[in-house]
Amino acid sequence: MVTLIDSSVARPRHPEKQHRPDSVVLRKPDWIRVKAPGSPIYKETQQIVRENGLVTVCEEAGCPNIGECWSKKHATFMIMGEICTRACAFCNVRTGLPGPLDASEPEKVAVAVQKLGLQHVVITSVDRDDLEDGGANHFASVIRAIRARNPNTTIEILTPDFLRKEGALEIVVAAKPDVFNHNLETVPSKYLKVRPGARYFHSIRLLQRVKELDPTMFTKSGIMVGLGEERNEVLQLMDDLRSADVDFLTIGQYLQPTKKHHPVIGFVTPEEFKSYATVANAKGFSLVSSSPLTRSSHHAGEDFARLKAARLAKHGH
Repeated sequence: MVTLIDSSVARPRHPEKQHRPDSVVLRKPDWIRVKAPGSPIYKETQQIVRENGLVTVCEEAGCPNIGECWSKKHATFMIMGEICTRACAFCNVRTGLPGPLDASEPEKVAVAVQKLGLQHVVITSVDRDDLEDGGANHFASVIRAIRARNPNTTIEILTPDFLRKEGALEIVVAAKPDVFNHNLETVPSKYLKVRPGARYFHSIRLLQRVKELDPTMFTKSGIMVGLGEERNEVLQLMDDLRSADVDFLTIGQYLQPTKKHHPVIGFVTPEEFKSYATVANAKGFSLVSSSPLTRSSHHAGEDFARLKAARLAKHGH
């Protein structure tokens, strides 16, 4: 899965998922702390999610920004179940054999988007290596259902890598989401430990292929820092993304969800995050979000408006 996690906000949801022996948990610095959720609008958002039987990555991954986002009626929906076929060392979503797809899910998501009055929605999913198309047709169905019920809502998708799923990417791109996001998560040298089921250059190629299929589609990718990566590795990753013509880069602090997960090797300071943003902007990204609490879908609606404005300023269309 593809979202960053904070164990101070969510209890460990899946204690049976073990990656390694207990590791020492570093104390969080002051800049990483967030308020506990609980506003009336937060509760209203929670109720709409529950009533429609939906899963959100906000809850599943224990995102530290859930209080802020849900209080603004922003939610990221996680489709195709709560069980992932991969076992990434940073992620708190359960690994196992998922159940069959819910044919009514696209309509349920569309109804929830309507009830929440979302102008911009983010749809993500677990990895579904068990499906022949990796879940591509289900993604497309969700996009079409949202469009039918909410024609003015812009749609951002955060997809798996569709590794060894011939034709899957084409199906998703043909459904015309407004933003196609696929996270690299970390630098190549960390893939074996952090993202063992994935392939770095396949992910780069996936993002590049989106632009080849539809040059007008915005592309986006994100990484976590604090996993032991070197600064020059992050800068090289930026170059790799730019060579794939990716528009938007997010960089956030990795937070260990449980003691069984990959340890935090270090906390990157706000100043270092600003430095990464400066370099990324200089390398030509249309938009960069780089801060300790930056998450893939945080402020996605506002960021989409900024992306469109940046393209207009650059190309005049």
